[in-house]
Amino acid sequence: MTDSFDSLERRDPTEREDALFAALPGFIGEAVRAAPGWARWLEGIDVREVSDRQALAKLPVLRKPQLMDLQRERPPFGGLVTKAPGAFARLFMSPGPIFEPEGAGKDYWRAARALFAAGLRPGDIVHNAFAYHMTPAGHMFESGARALGCAVIPGGVGNTELQVEAIAQLHPKGYCGTPDFLKVLLDKADELGRDVSSLTKGLVSGAALPGSLRQELRSRGVEVLQAYGTADLGLIAYESDACEGMIVSEELIVEIVRPGSGEPVTDGEVGEVVVTSFNPAYPLIRFGTGDLSAILPGISPCGRTNVRIKGWMGRADQRTKVKGMFVDPEQIAEIGRRHPDAGRLRLVVSRDGEQDAMTLRAEAGDREGLAEALKATLQSVTKMKGEVELVEPDSLPNDGKVIEDTRPVD
Repeated sequence: MTDSFDSLERRDPTEREDALFAALPGFIGEAVRAAPGWARWLEGIDVREVSDRQALAKLPVLRKPQLMDLQRERPPFGGLVTKAPGAFARLFMSPGPIFEPEGAGKDYWRAARALFAAGLRPGDIVHNAFAYHMTPAGHMFESGARALGCAVIPGGVGNTELQVEAIAQLHPKGYCGTPDFLKVLLDKADELGRDVSSLTKGLVSGAALPGSLRQELRSRGVEVLQAYGTADLGLIAYESDACEGMIVSEELIVEIVRPGSGEPVTDGEVGEVVVTSFNPAYPLIRFGTGDLSAILPGISPCGRTNVRIKGWMGRADQRTKVKGMFVDPEQIAEIGRRHPDAGRLRLVVSRDGEQDAMTLRAEAGDREGLAEALKATLQSVTKMKGEVELVEPDSLPNDGKVIEDTRPVD
């Protein structure tokens, strides 16, 4: 189809779901067999039974702090890869530090689909202003552009005047990079009197794209769409010209879970993005990105039928220091496990005079005895005293927060 990267994008959603979960048990089984880290992480689990979302939700979520611990214990990749480090094409280091491998193969990071949705086609030239040093973003989008059949100008970051000169001379149609750096390049071109009007399509990521900036870039001749990905997983979701949410990549299973837990939330509720990637070289099974988003109902008006998320909505890591001690979302999740009748929970951290104070709000309505039981459990789990407030169901904000810090910033 001329308006689709391939036929997978317009499959019946049930067909896609069935195909993903038919492949999942065998994929996890091979990961456990070939990667000792996964064998330990999923020890005791019958992977043959992980054939639907309910079974997948029973597996533990692997989050970045745990990934860093595994990598320190068993460097460089925590035993989670199926190849020796020297068998990969590139090895990266992201802040943390977290180490990521790049395997061989065409479009390893799955970026070509997003570039196509942004309007790029074989034979186009793409100016890539993502970083090429140590982290994978530059290579991620270059490999996608090359897989699509585009030539790439490896601009990287900085050297603004040289990048403007390259654009003026080589006439790329597409831009990849952060949205704010695209504005910097356009401003510098105006300052230098250089013609960069060949740039008409952009795929941006790595920074916020407020509506005002999108409109400014459009007024200057560049239609930009957003992509969402991580250094561990590659591209996760992307915008189409419908600009109604981000469409999940075909090769992934995406869940939205309550921060601090592995429990999936209902569609529309904000939670943490958790991804299972069918990458045979670097399998990631229920990997917690630490990013917040929510599932959008229905399919995109552009006709692509995969699940859509709202896009990046903040960070799920809400670890907060109270009275000199840290409180984690995992602790709030533990309180919820002990009191399943308490509904959604939200710990509000405030100041009472000159002291920190905690109030646990629970969407439980008026349940006799529950407030006192929650109060005791809050103290048991966090080792600090706090108050409990029972509120009506669905009255807490839908923003993914399980810990809200309302203390004034000095």
